[in-house]
This record gives sequence, structure tokens and C-alpha cells, in this order.
Amino acid sequence: MSEIVLEARDIVRDYHVPGGMFGKGRTVHAVKGVSLKVEKGKTLAIVGESGCGKSTLARILTMIDAPTAGELFIDGHQVDITTGGLTPEMRRKVQIVFQNPYGSLNPRQKIGDVLMEPLIINSNTPATERRDRAMTMLTKVGLKPEHFNRYPHMFSGGQRQRIAIARALMLNPSLLVLDEPVSALDLSVQAQVLNLLADLQDEFALTYVFISHDLSVVRYIADEVMVMYFGEAVEYGTRDAVFSNPQHDYTKTLFAATPRADVESIRKRLAKKNAA
Repeated sequence: MSEIVLEARDIVRDYHVPGGMFGKGRTVHAVKGVSLKVEKGKTLAIVGESGCGKSTLARILTMIDAPTAGELFIDGHQVDITTGGLTPEMRRKVQIVFQNPYGSLNPRQKIGDVLMEPLIINSNTPATERRDRAMTMLTKVGLKPEHFNRYPHMFSGGQRQRIAIARALMLNPSLLVLDEPVSALDLSVQAQVLNLLADLQDEFALTYVFISHDLSVVRYIADEVMVMYFGEAVEYGTRDAVFSNPQHDYTKTLFAATPRADVESIRKRLAKKNAA
């Protein structure tokens, strides 16, 4: 039987927007009853346009924000940040990697301190062991030991994202939520980071929730795909099923709007252009 690392049941997130001098306040329904499950070692990709609620959902899954309604389970245990009953162990189980690697790193901290900080805050690991683990994690993400004492501004965007991934893995989480982790990178660097994520997933048996609007990236990395539209999950299935036979009209529209770069598609576009 497959081990379920993450389960969300009917997650709702509402925000109250206060009114102005002459207007009334209103409620924004950011997430509307979303349910999902992710098995150990698998990747669920959450796809949708900007404003569809996928990043709001990511903040709930990482226990940064509480849902207005619904239930969240990590490794079979229900979690509720509104009760204040979360243990450090539960928080260590889930880590997040944000879109902007430079914005998520303290520019005044050396990289070694960036990596050791989660251990200082969340564990009693001795200083020597913290340093050794940070050095090991640097090499795991493709960087070198001499990078330990450098600052974030001394690295490229792709290297900074590798550092952010290394920091997220320092606490040995079982679930990694990746919120648009490659959208700010050049295409060649995107491929390198995606290959790194795939290798790390195999090595550490990691479970991923991958937030993206880039369908080519999703097709490469996902096992299952959930399509969100105005806060709702309008389509949910295996990657092959969703890409080969989308059921919802929005999913079809989303796929139709994605440029295709295969040779046959390019030939058809050129032939159509020449005929016109």
C-alpha cells in the first residue's frame, strides 16, 4: 500500500477585504474546497494562471497560513496551526522553495550561515556537525566547499536557487513545496535545476508539490497534475491522462494556448504562414 505523505480535504481560504469610505467590505474566496493526496516519492504539479489560488494553497500546505475551513494531514497526522499545537518535528517535515532565490536569502549572511541556520533554530545539532552537514549539502546541490564563506550576491540566479534548495533540505523534510522554482531562471539553467530536483528526489525519497504555470516544466517533472481555476481544482489526474485527454474546458484552453516547439508543429506553422 502506498504511503500518503500529504493529504488535504476540502481546503477553503477566504480573505476579507475592508471597504472604503463609501463602499462595503467583501470576501475574496481564494481557495474553494480543494482536496488532494501525494504519495511518498511522487510529484504533484499544481497548474494555473496567476491569481488562481495555487500560491495561497502552497502557503496552507506549508503551514504558513491556516485554512478558513478544511483539514490538512502530514504523514497521517492532522495539523492545525490555529491551535498552536505544532511541534518542531512537524514543522521540519515540510519545507518550501520560493520563486525568487535572491529575495529568499539574507544578503548579509554567508552561505554557510544560511545553510546552518535551520539547524540552529530547529535542533540541538553541535556546531561541528552543523558545518559538516552544510558542507555535504553544498556538494549535493552541485556547489563547492569554497562557496561556504561567500555571500548571495556572488552567485548566479541558478546557483542561488541551488542554495535555497540546499537550505530547504538541511532538516531532512519528507515534503518539499516548490513555488515556481525555475520561472525566474534562463532556460538552460531551468533544465539543470530540474535535473537536480529529480536526482535529489531519487536520493532522499522526497515528495514534491510543484507549483507552476509552465506546462513544459510540469510535463517533465510531474507524476500527477492538478489544474486550478479561480480557486477550484477543475482537473486532477495522472500526468499522461491530463496531457493526452484533458476533460475540462479550461484545461483544454490552457493547453491550446501553450506554444509547441516540436519539429512537426513548427513545420505546420511555417506551412500555414507560407500559404497565407
